[in-house]
Parts: sequence; structure tokens; C-alpha cells
Amino acid sequence: MKLCRYGQSGAEKPGLLDRKDQLRDLSSYCSDITAANLAPDGLRRLAAIDPDSLPAVEGNYHFGIPYSGISKYICIGLNYSDHAAESGLAVPSEPTIFVKAISALCGPNDDTVQPLGSTKLDWEVELGVAIGTKAQYVSEAEALYHVAGDCLVNDVSERSFQIQWSQWDKGMGCDTFGPIGPWLVTADEIPDPQALPMWLDVNGRRMQTGNTKTMIFGVNTLVSYVSHYMTLMPGDIIATGTPPGVDMGIKPEPVFLKLGDTARLGIEGLGEQTQPSSPICAPRSKLSSSRHDVTGALSRKSSQARCT
Repeated sequence: MKLCRYGQSGAEKPGLLDRKDQLRDLSSYCSDITAANLAPDGLRRLAAIDPDSLPAVEGNYHFGIPYSGISKYICIGLNYSDHAAESGLAVPSEPTIFVKAISALCGPNDDTVQPLGSTKLDWEVELGVAIGTKAQYVSEAEALYHVAGDCLVNDVSERSFQIQWSQWDKGMGCDTFGPIGPWLVTADEIPDPQALPMWLDVNGRRMQTGNTKTMIFGVNTLVSYVSHYMTLMPGDIIATGTPPGVDMGIKPEPVFLKLGDTARLGIEGLGEQTQPSSPICAPRSKLSSSRHDVTGALSRKSSQARCT
């Protein structure tokens, strides 16, 4: 199944796509698609519904996050061998874990809002893995039984924030840095998560081309590994790393997203996303009274430049 939430932002309705990728409304069966629906029993109940019996949704519509109730967004750094080579870094001996703030989550085609002080806005097409059943100290052999499905994510980051300190989180968790969707594809429709082509374009120029087969640590290893350090709950997302082509790796000089740029990305079978980059508008009084300027030297001029 392909499960989704669509409609006005903040008031999305539950939906699914039929065999012809026609959007169907699920409102007569449930008021929302939540993390609880991702448990095996919940997915079985949804799978028993005949899509042809559901109302077709016509016209243009906004996709939201595919389901609600995400409690953790866990990211894996440097998990593709070709990305490590591009970065000139050694292949890690174990997965590198960091987290993305839940407030960063947004729909797949929402604007990427450039935060105040941003100078190195980056993109990363990634496979997102959604947990369906509680996972705690699970083995690699049983790890995939805890996965409800897969989705497309863009692990947006602000590199200038990221490299200010040894901890990466503040460069990864800004608002709109976690677009997910357009839908969640249940695990039964993804027989091999380690054979998925992926790509990302910026302003029509191909920047990333990769395949999940070059992951250093596969999905089963990641689910097992993370479950030994934190309990994974239904709805939790693991973003599994990115292939080469991020802007920091561009030679001879990195190329970062600018206001007005548009990123478009996709993974085979998981759909596509499109995100224009837009400015943030914050009250000047808040900036002038802040004790912790994100860059250490934001000027009034720069704050005005990011306000439209």
C-alpha cells in the first residue's frame, strides 16, 4: 500500500493510492493515519479495504507528512561508500547517529525555509525507514520485521551551523529541514530495500545519483544497531544516509542552495518531492534581544535581506 495524508496544511485527511496511483480518500475508515496504524494489525485492516470502494480525489492537492505521531527522527551519517570516498573520509566502523528535531518535519513539497544566518544550505536524498512495532535490542535477523514501510526524505542541513561544533544536531533540525513523503510504501511492496535507485536535481541539474546498494550499513543493521541505544517506537523514522553529490562535495568549490533554488528528488517506487527555497521573516525585536545569535554576528541588514 501507499499511505498518505493530503489536503490543507495542518488539516490533512487520510488517503491511499490505488494500483493506478489514483488518490483515494480514507476518511470513512479513519480520521487520520497515525503511528498506531503502522502496527501489523493496523496495516492488515487497511490492506483489507478495496481501494475502488473509496472516493477518488481529483484536482491538485497538498501532501502532508504521510502519517502523524512521529516521536523520533534518527539520522545516519556517512553511510554510503561512494559518499565517504567523495568526502575524503574513511568508511566508519559503526553507524554514526544524530537526531533531527521533530519540529523540522514538513510535507514533501513544502518550501525549504532558509534560517537566519544560513550560508551553506545543503540537500541529501535519503531512504526513510518507518518503524511499525516496538524495537528494543533486536537482532539483524529480526530487524526488518519491525519495519512498517519506507518513504522518501530530504535530509536538509545548514552546514555552517553543523561545523560550528562537534555535535551536528543544530545544523540539521531547523524548521522545514525534514520533508517526508509523498507517501509511505508498506514493506511488502519493497522486497529489497538495498536495491533502490535515487536521484536529486537542483534547478534541473542532476546533483545526486545513487542506489541503496552502496550503503555501508544496510537497513537491517541500522534498525538493530539503533535499537541497542534507544527504543524504537511505532512511527519512528530512520533516515539511512545519502549517496554522493551533496554540495559540500562539489569540486573545485562547493555549491550551496540559494534563495529561489528548487530541489527535486526521488527514489524508485517511493515518489518524488519538490522544494523551493524561501526566506524566513522574523521580528527584528527578537533578533536584537537574542543572547545567542546563530552566527555570532547577524546584522540588521542581513535580517532585512531575509525578510520578504
